[in-house]
Amino acid sequence: MATDLNSVIALETELLVAGGGLSGVCCAVAAARLGRQVILCQDRSVLGGNASSEVRMHVVGATGLRGGVALETELREGGIMEEIRLELAVNNPQRSASMLDLVLYDLCRREPNLQLLLNTTVDGADVVDGMIKSVTATRASTEDRFQIAARIFVDCTGDGRLGAEAGAPFRFGREGTDDFGESLAAPTADGKTLGSTIMFQARKHDRPMPFVAAPWVRQFKESDFKLRPYGQPQSDLGLEYGYWWAEWGGELDTLKDNEKIRDELLAITLGVWNYVKNESALDAENWALEWFGFLPGKRESRRFVGRHVLTEHDVMQSKPYADAIAFGGWPVDTHPPEGVDAPDLAPCTQHHLPFLYDIPLRSCVATSPKNLMFAGRNISATHIAFATTRVMATCAAIGQGVGTAATMALAEGISPAELTERPDVWPQVQQQLLRDDCYLVGARNEDQEDLVHQASEIVASSSQPEAAAELVRSGQTRAVHGRPETSAAGANSNLWEDVLDHVESGEETVAAVTCAPPDRARPGLHRWMSDPAAGLPASIEVRWDESVALREINLVFDTGLHRLLTLSGADAYTAKMQWGQPQEETVRDYTLEAKIDGEWKQLCAITGNYQRLRRHRFDDAVNASALRITVIQTNGIDHARIMEIRAYS
Repeated sequence: MATDLNSVIALETELLVAGGGLSGVCCAVAAARLGRQVILCQDRSVLGGNASSEVRMHVVGATGLRGGVALETELREGGIMEEIRLELAVNNPQRSASMLDLVLYDLCRREPNLQLLLNTTVDGADVVDGMIKSVTATRASTEDRFQIAARIFVDCTGDGRLGAEAGAPFRFGREGTDDFGESLAAPTADGKTLGSTIMFQARKHDRPMPFVAAPWVRQFKESDFKLRPYGQPQSDLGLEYGYWWAEWGGELDTLKDNEKIRDELLAITLGVWNYVKNESALDAENWALEWFGFLPGKRESRRFVGRHVLTEHDVMQSKPYADAIAFGGWPVDTHPPEGVDAPDLAPCTQHHLPFLYDIPLRSCVATSPKNLMFAGRNISATHIAFATTRVMATCAAIGQGVGTAATMALAEGISPAELTERPDVWPQVQQQLLRDDCYLVGARNEDQEDLVHQASEIVASSSQPEAAAELVRSGQTRAVHGRPETSAAGANSNLWEDVLDHVESGEETVAAVTCAPPDRARPGLHRWMSDPAAGLPASIEVRWDESVALREINLVFDTGLHRLLTLSGADAYTAKMQWGQPQEETVRDYTLEAKIDGEWKQLCAITGNYQRLRRHRFDDAVNASALRITVIQTNGIDHARIMEIRAYS
């Protein structure tokens, strides 16, 4: 059959998402689950971006370097990102990088409203009267060209390719201190960025394994690593994962010079390996390279100019925003643009954030075109603010926030630009995010359709002090109050210096913990916890004075959000997690019952649960005067925990 190379396939959708990293996946899945027709274009053959098997960077976020504190600072992002993490922790005990690709692919493929176009690059945009009408995309693997019309477009490409094609204004490089009055900014503005990194993984064998460096590989000496420790388990820099600090290219154009950067990073990464294996004092004779990437993990390129530019002041002072759609908490983490070419400079400077901060919708909506949004590392932020928002779990949370906001704009028949001027709609976006188990600083469940708010009482078979049954409708599904005095004390510290100090001493790092600002923290456990002395099963009942129609019941379980949980090849890092198993706090087996005409009727029985958010939808509404959840067994602990119960008709 002859192939027409000039034909164009026309597609139409409501929401077009360009870029299939974690932000793009979470954006597309969020909108699809809310009933919108979505097309997701990803230019690689796998999803995940820097987290994928092609790059293998750690997915980090508000948990920071060492996680939070149980029942005080539960900082993992929640929502779709938490769903992904829990799926990987249970069904990828072998810690295969390709399993992350598969989990993301499966997540998208399960959504009937989502059309996934892999190996497809968005490379053009048709803009008419300040609105994107359609984009063009190319899939080289099938020699196909697409023209995709949509109502709203979201750039999750990282590099900002879609927005650039549509003429959206953007920044590139570092602002000077005078531009936004940022104390951490460079003295004067320049075009320099964070560099890129190529990761590797090595494995220990039962015999010596040779490695002979090619002539183009860089040569290093011990003094090159005085601020870049290698092979020390105390700092989680074992040979199983590679070195994030093997960084270069920030003085070049990370877009136009990407091929040159890739070539030099291969020379650097293999040069570091050659030194560590063949010349250093480290016992690496039996270690061999298992994998190394050919795709640089890029940290920074374009940052769009949105309707609000997030700055150092926003993140350091935790400024509240009425249009918040996500939160962050990773340190302000800047790197020298020179990378390994500056051995006398620390590979990063990490300024601790005392408090979690808001990421507003307006930082995710273009000044033009009016129907362009963005999520991920390319949001509207200065270089300094970007240094905390850029990490992937935060990008994923932004993606879900943007996908949800886009859904609301579509429902209202308005553009994203108009949505930024509709404060009456912002609470709807936020309440939907909370319903989907996202966290927003200081926000609480105020959903008027949630029937649990109308219940006359909530009682349990047993409870612990400060963890009563009523707390399942406290409106918040985590503890974030922490210890503000401890958090604030580390506000000006450089966390990397702390890491180096502890590496030299052989001690574990003790990093300051971020929490919610005191005026928005809403202290408390925000969950029902049964009495361990009473044992399991344990039950909790929601009672109404008059029967209500139950069609959907949502449960949020405790999944240990204080704990680090991310796919890693590093053994020492993984040892800090509960990997290869469900989280011990999570309810495993439970039943739902409804009281109908004075008699209890079982609605469902669930076994083997490990997820945090569980939705139970019924074809026919059930008229009930009470709802009972009986926890039969957990995945480890000796009592039941439920964060939230919601019910809808």
